[in-house]
Amino acid sequence: MSSLSAYPVVHLLLCGALALGACAAILWALLRSGLAWRLATDIPNDRSLHTRPTPRVGGWGIVPVSVALIWLVAPSLWLPALAAALLAALSQIDDRRGLPARVRFGGHAAAVAALIAVYPADVPWWALAAMAVLLVWLVNLYNFMDGSDGLAGGMALFGFGGYAIAASLPAGPAAHPEVALALASVVVAGAAAGFLLFNFHPARIFLGDAGSIPLGFLAGALGYWGWREGVWPVWFPALCFAPFIGDASVTLLKRLLRGEKFWEAHREHYYQRLVQSGLGHASTAWVWYLFMAAGIMLAISALRFAVLYQWLVVVVWAAVLAVAGLCIDRRWRRRAPRSGQS
Repeated sequence: MSSLSAYPVVHLLLCGALALGACAAILWALLRSGLAWRLATDIPNDRSLHTRPTPRVGGWGIVPVSVALIWLVAPSLWLPALAAALLAALSQIDDRRGLPARVRFGGHAAAVAALIAVYPADVPWWALAAMAVLLVWLVNLYNFMDGSDGLAGGMALFGFGGYAIAASLPAGPAAHPEVALALASVVVAGAAAGFLLFNFHPARIFLGDAGSIPLGFLAGALGYWGWREGVWPVWFPALCFAPFIGDASVTLLKRLLRGEKFWEAHREHYYQRLVQSGLGHASTAWVWYLFMAAGIMLAISALRFAVLYQWLVVVVWAAVLAVAGLCIDRRWRRRAPRSGQS
């Protein structure tokens, strides 16, 4: 299938609505039955931004719905869907009992390696190796960024929504829409919207590793697929998920430069500092949504530009996010000490 039917928007919206409804129904049933609390519960600690125990079962709605619908409407993307399901199973064990870092990381690396080995892009081996490293990082950074109400679910809604729009329009390097990619992306975006009904502040459900790890993998896998198929340039997925990538990557770099253990929990992400500085969970989410929406609209518009101007857009948007980060740091230093936070 190389082109969308006469009613592409209707088809995409129907798939997204189906995913939203199915995910919301599953999560509602888990809460209603009390099973959500028995599957996995987040207990607040001194690094948390929350004060009460909350079930971590968002992945139980997002992942099965996304995987099942991808297999149904976009069977050519069976491998990313299967890998996401396996990562969800591994992460659920981690949510319940905890797993050594080497086991978790090994699972993430195996999923990425399988994707690239089965579907290699037509680029030199070193480029594939670099892509694999970036994809493994994306899997993990999505997990790092899952710490405030509405944030990770919103990034999935906006990011995968951006994928769906770009894949459904002949605006990039490809001369035609990529139907399977558009449908798979809108399914994940719809499932994320269903989760957001329960996760926006005050959250009744958290995403958990069983949700954040598969979402990070799918963000990378579908982004890689679109690049491999010529639907978009290599920078496009990074721009769609730029708020998460920028926050997590800069925070990691700062901690490494200070000689700290990057895998240990902390409260130094920019979104955490916004919450600590008094903005609150809901307002922090809305600020992040503004940056997400603006970046994705910019990315989709830039697909029509010449290559030089595309990269200029990337540089300019990176600079905008850098300035935003500096402003957040300044606000945090000025206001957080007053409320006794650090």
